[in-house]
Amino acid sequence: MSGHSKWNNIKRKKEKTDAAKAKIFTKIGREISVIVKTGGPNPQENSKLKDAIAKAKAANVPNDNIERIIKKAAGDTSANNYEELVYEGYGPNGIAVIVEVLTDNRNRTAGEMRHYFDKYGGNLGQSGSVMFMFDRKGQIVIEAEGRDEDTVMEDALDAGAEDFNFDGDVFEISTDPNELGAVRDALEEKGYTFESAEVAYIPQTMTALEDEDAIKNMEKLIEMLEDNDDVQEIWHNWDMPEEEDED
Repeated sequence: MSGHSKWNNIKRKKEKTDAAKAKIFTKIGREISVIVKTGGPNPQENSKLKDAIAKAKAANVPNDNIERIIKKAAGDTSANNYEELVYEGYGPNGIAVIVEVLTDNRNRTAGEMRHYFDKYGGNLGQSGSVMFMFDRKGQIVIEAEGRDEDTVMEDALDAGAEDFNFDGDVFEISTDPNELGAVRDALEEKGYTFESAEVAYIPQTMTALEDEDAIKNMEKLIEMLEDNDDVQEIWHNWDMPEEEDED
């Protein structure tokens, strides 16, 4: 264990991208649209759609937007030309990176991914090159403020969670990937709201960067990946340095 929360990475990413909500909404909308076209518009029959809707709500996408996306995708008879791909690679100083994309042009996206990794001191790897360093888990994150740790832990375990962690700011609840929806629904029935609820790649160990140039390159690599329209999610094992709070 690294001694502090892995949620730090996701939380900081969320804070950083709040200014780009339109881009986030667009990416989540594309994900929902693809899921509807492949599995249907009913979240009770399409568990992936149910998970995607929960993810959208956690990102503060308005319900009206979600419903509009589902209706549009359900009525669109054109072929679904997006495919889901996962890229693996190493950032500067061997930081492991996993990138999930939805793309309608595999060659374009592969070229862009290779360019980003090469430009910032890393290299794009083969399938399986870093995946073994991560565990695929359902991850539910609940803000800790105003909540009792023992109560949340008991509720989470009763709901079927595999693991529970408290870092002082948030509660992190881990589940089997296939049980994420059931655990989330059980907690939602108890009145919980979520900072995040999704299937994630959780790093088994974290790696720190000491060199300033490597830190800057890793930050730029993440920025470039986040700004790419095809990229849906980024996972890595960088033990990011704590930032001073700004007044």
